[in-house]
Amino acid sequence: MKDTSSRLQTKQAPLYTPHVRQNSCKPMLGETLNAPQSLRSASPAVRTLPRHLLYSIFARIGGSGLDTDAFETLRASYRGGFLGKAIAYDNRQTEIPASLIHSLRWHPVRLISFFDRPYYYGAKKKYLDWIASRHLATGRYDLFHSWSGDCLRSLQVAKQRRIPSIVEIPTWHRDGGKKKADWPKTTESANKTRGVPTWKARLLLQRKRFIEEYQLADLLLVLSERAANTFRVRGFPEEKLFYLPRGVDVERFKPGNRPAKFRAVFSGALIKRKGIQHVLEAWHRLNLPDAELWLVGHVHDEAKPFLKQFWRDNIRVVGFARDPENYLNQGTVHVFPSQWEGSAKVTYEAAACALPQITTREAGDVVRDSVEGIIVKPGDVDAIAAALQHLYRHPEIVQQMGRAARRRVVENFTWDHFRTRLLGAYETAMRMAR
Repeated sequence: MKDTSSRLQTKQAPLYTPHVRQNSCKPMLGETLNAPQSLRSASPAVRTLPRHLLYSIFARIGGSGLDTDAFETLRASYRGGFLGKAIAYDNRQTEIPASLIHSLRWHPVRLISFFDRPYYYGAKKKYLDWIASRHLATGRYDLFHSWSGDCLRSLQVAKQRRIPSIVEIPTWHRDGGKKKADWPKTTESANKTRGVPTWKARLLLQRKRFIEEYQLADLLLVLSERAANTFRVRGFPEEKLFYLPRGVDVERFKPGNRPAKFRAVFSGALIKRKGIQHVLEAWHRLNLPDAELWLVGHVHDEAKPFLKQFWRDNIRVVGFARDPENYLNQGTVHVFPSQWEGSAKVTYEAAACALPQITTREAGDVVRDSVEGIIVKPGDVDAIAAALQHLYRHPEIVQQMGRAARRRVVENFTWDHFRTRLLGAYETAMRMAR
C-alpha cells in the first residue's frame, strides 16, 4: 500500500492563519477565522444591532446537537439585551428566562404523531412557521432569524413588514452543488404524493419551499466553504452569504491521555452518508496489529450489513453516547469521511480533544490538509486506508497534528467566537435593510 509520508512531510501549510478562499481576493462576510475583538470593546454607538429579535427553530433550547446550537445562539441576543422571543419545541435550560421562550412542547400536531415521519415532521415545521408568522405580524420585532425549511410563511410576513431576515442553512443548498438548471415543476411532488390524499400531501416539505425561502431571506448563514459554494454555483451573490462555522465547549472537550495502542474513533450516527461503510472496509483491509477501532454512535440498520461483512475482533461498537468526549479523548485519531454535512460538530469536538482527523472537505472547514489531519475524497477507501496506515506508522505526526487541532479550535471555534460572528451577521442584516 502506498505510504503518504512524503506527501505529508513536503506539504507544509502555515499554522493558524485566517481562512481565505482560493482564487478570491475578497473574503466572504464573516469569513475570517481568527478571533474578533471583544464585543465589550466596541462602542454601542457604532454597532447596528436589533432591538427585538424573533428566533425560531425546529429543536429545543438546551441539550445536545442542534439543541446546543439553539442555546448558544440565544445567548448572544440575550446577553446583548435584544432577545424579544424565541420559539422552539421545548426549553431545557435555565439561564435565559422562560418568559422569553415560547415553548411548543404541548403542540396540537402531536395528534398526528402516528403519521410517517416526513408528514409528521413537515406538519411540525409548518406549525412552527405559522406561530412565528403570527408573532411577526404584531410588529414587535425588528429582526427575524430562523432555519431553512422552517419559515416560508414567516419570511413572507417579514418581507411585507420590511423586517430584515436571516435564514440558517444546516447543510447545503437544497439542490446540492449542481449548477442552476430548470427543474421539472411537478416531478418531485408527483413521485412523493401519488396515491396520497391532497390534504395530507400538503404536509410534506417540497423543494419549492426551500428555494422560496432562499430568495426571500436577506442573509443566508452557511456553515462551511463547501456549503457556500453550493449557493455560488446557483448565482447567489457573495453579499447574501455569511460564513458562520459552529463552536465547541473546549472545557468539556479537551485532551486526555493517549492510549498505549493505536485507537481510531468514528463518532457519529452509523449511516452511509457519514461514510461508515468506507471506514469499515479500510479497517478490514489494513488489519493493523495492536490497534482498535471504536464506533461511537447509534447503529442504523443500513450499517449492519457492513459491520457483518467487514467485522474484525478489534472493533468495539460503543453505540450512542451522551458523553462522546469520554471516548474521543481516549483516541489516537478520529476518522470521519462524511459525504455530506454542513459543518459536522464532531469535527470540532475531536479537534478540541487534540485528535488528528481523517475527514473530507464535505465535513466542514475545521481540518486543513496536512495541518490538523488528512483530507480525503468521499468514498475513497484507498485514501482512508493510506491515511490510517500513515498515522499508525508515525506517532510523532499524530502528536504534531493533535496539538495543531487543539489550538485551531481554541483560537477560532469556541462558542464565544461563534456568538461574536453571529452578532456580526445580525449587524450585517440590519445594515442591509437600511
